[in-house]
Amino acid sequence: MTAALHAPHIDYAGLSPLLALSGGVCVTLLLGLARGPGTRMLVTASALLTLAAATTLAAWQFGENKSLVEGALRADDLALSLDFVFYAAAACALILSLRDPGTSHASLGDYSALLLTSVTGMTVLAGATNLVTLFLGIELLSIPLYVMCAVDLHRRTSLESGLKYLVIGSVGSATLLYGLAFIYGATGSTDFGPIAHAVGRSGIAHDPLLLTGIALAAAGLAFKASVAPFHQWTPDVYQGAPTPVTAFMAVATKAAAFAIILRFFDVAIHPAKGDWDVALAALAVASIAIGNIGAIGQDSMKRLLAYSGVAQAGYMLAGVVVGTSLGLKSVVFYLFVYLLMNVAAFAVVIARERETVLGDDIEAVRGIGASRPALAWPLTISMLALAGFPGTAGFIGKFFLIEATVQGDFTWLGVVIVIGSMLSLAYYLRVVAAVWMQPGAEPVRATPVMAGGSAEASPTGPRAGGVQLEVVAIAVIAAAAVVAFGIIPSPLLDVASDAARAVFG
Repeated sequence: MTAALHAPHIDYAGLSPLLALSGGVCVTLLLGLARGPGTRMLVTASALLTLAAATTLAAWQFGENKSLVEGALRADDLALSLDFVFYAAAACALILSLRDPGTSHASLGDYSALLLTSVTGMTVLAGATNLVTLFLGIELLSIPLYVMCAVDLHRRTSLESGLKYLVIGSVGSATLLYGLAFIYGATGSTDFGPIAHAVGRSGIAHDPLLLTGIALAAAGLAFKASVAPFHQWTPDVYQGAPTPVTAFMAVATKAAAFAIILRFFDVAIHPAKGDWDVALAALAVASIAIGNIGAIGQDSMKRLLAYSGVAQAGYMLAGVVVGTSLGLKSVVFYLFVYLLMNVAAFAVVIARERETVLGDDIEAVRGIGASRPALAWPLTISMLALAGFPGTAGFIGKFFLIEATVQGDFTWLGVVIVIGSMLSLAYYLRVVAAVWMQPGAEPVRATPVMAGGSAEASPTGPRAGGVQLEVVAIAVIAAAAVVAFGIIPSPLLDVASDAARAVFG
């Protein structure tokens, strides 16, 4: 007698966002082989349509909360809500890259396909409920980014950025892999459910193998989320990479890392919360302190935003520490807000890089309050929101994080968030003062970029152009959304609440 073979059930509806992204990668890559004046627009349109299709399919599946691929993935509201962050960040990066001098050296088809592949990895990571799927998602999102950081072959700092990210990212991935292997060895399973059962039965304090595995896995995830003291790569990589790539990494990579951090700590090892919460709180404090202090002396806007991102990671880590529904809700809400605040800031940096020969130096935004109010206001709003000023979505996000820490018996961590926010005023208000309270530097403009292509390198500075409406539009829209959700936060709060219910019920 031969045993009947039962094929596993494949939920194509649940997998539809991933299928759309995978198909879009192939189509975009093939379109990139075409040659002609309209190729760049065609490739970008293909990539944007792919993201639009994935967004529509994710919205269609919202509320289903089901397991996929024999329990290796979850298509729940936590994963799908953060998928929207990935898709929005990628769409902004594609539009900002249209006339970027750095990405013009590479085929836009290759560049766009790499971006979509990274988004695919983020989607896998956000829904991972298995250690193997977790590592697959980490690598799928990371490897394309190594190439994208080094895509500007004519700039030494871009190549250096890609190499640094490759080397340090590989160390982080290896650390994570060792940790996952130890966790499997200690629990006998790769699925989060059985791991949680094993952790709840025996704890972690008296199991050296499991304790070591969790420590190594936490360190590996902290690398991806730019949590101090595992943040050393962040300022150099952010500064060296093409700025649209930096903007994408700053938002999407952090959101993907926090998606799996939330699921790993609040699901897989949540039964032993009392054994790891203080250690994670110490990482949050270190990240807040090191990020804010490191940003104070920065003249490069990209390095300033990199250190700012380290501090912001510390704030969000506080929501993970408490391990409650409110904590998860506050982190998801803050990730949405973080997308808007950073996109507005980076769009202004990109615009000034292309308009002046000052690059990303803070001098490039000096005096633009009088000369370029369409850029000055978005940058001001993003800086105030990152600092947590009332009337902005950043204030609402920090308020919920502090509330979560207080309700979770970590009031002292909420006090640290307040102190860190006060300390951050030293560099956020410095940018605002440069924009509005100092005269412009009257920098020499670089060679303009033609609408359909690139310009020759200027002998006096980077290749750049005059006013680029798509960049200004993204900055204005993102800043307006920061203010709108600061006044009426309920739409984002509803999505974040659904995400929390998907995990905690």
